[in-house]
Amino acid sequence: MEQENLTTTVTDFVLLGLTQSPELQRFLFIVFSIVYLTTWLGNFTIIITVITDCQLHTPMYFLLANLAFIDISDSTVSVPKMLMGLLSQRKTISFNECILQMFFFHFIAGAMVFLLAVMAADRYVAIHKPLQYLTIMNWYVCMGLLAATWLGGLAHSAIQIGMVLQLPFCGPNILDNFYCDVPQVVKLACTDTRLFELLMVSHNGVIVIIIFILLLISYTIILIKIRTHLTEGKRKALSTCGTQIIVVCLIFVPCIFIYARPFRKFPVDKVVSVLYTVIPPMLNPMIYTLRNAEMKKAIRRLMSRMVFSGGK
Repeated sequence: MEQENLTTTVTDFVLLGLTQSPELQRFLFIVFSIVYLTTWLGNFTIIITVITDCQLHTPMYFLLANLAFIDISDSTVSVPKMLMGLLSQRKTISFNECILQMFFFHFIAGAMVFLLAVMAADRYVAIHKPLQYLTIMNWYVCMGLLAATWLGGLAHSAIQIGMVLQLPFCGPNILDNFYCDVPQVVKLACTDTRLFELLMVSHNGVIVIIIFILLLISYTIILIKIRTHLTEGKRKALSTCGTQIIVVCLIFVPCIFIYARPFRKFPVDKVVSVLYTVIPPMLNPMIYTLRNAEMKKAIRRLMSRMVFSGGK
């Protein structure tokens, strides 16, 4: 594939995708189509269950339903384009579409990071202040925290994309990835990007590492506090904390690998990108439902209502 002439302004990018093997492309198309459909089915089931079941109208499940919405949104930003690329010979994306994909990817991912922090705070209050829990985490507080997560994601994404748009793109247009992301796009700029890379590592990597460490510390404090006096209510909260720790690690560890280092290419970059863009949105509903008896009962109630209403 030829790169565009160095004197022209780049109007589109060529995505090399996950592999150049036609046989492997067809296999991956089937696999990731199943993953994407499973993501939609699992997360949509959680959203509908929380909305329709009055017993789940609590702050924890309100936040879980919003995480499910973010999971659907996150996978929709990158997976459909990847699936189309697996079926086509020349995988291109326009410059404007690439910028939009990066904007929404980091907007939603930023909101997810902040939402996980809010969910950790929710568990802390549930365990340490069980009698005041519903008073502290009232609906006004929940809506305010949710708005803050989206505003935080918006600010995070706007800063990055604003900086990317300041760079000139006049030559190479080949991205060795299955979607547009800041590290790969920045490398194609027709200028020295070392300062920009330093700013991006500071903005992305440091923030992700700090939030990850704070989350681990908060969950560790929670686990230590309830280790000696475990009531039934706290047992449920402990189980929820366990699932949230798994989700946090699934999301943050790959993100730290990609964003908390200089924008250099490593052979495993594509695999790691799949691990945090495609897999967590599918696994999150499984992790939360399989380890949550209350959610499983609510889903069974929802299925029963659907069966009875369909039989009338």
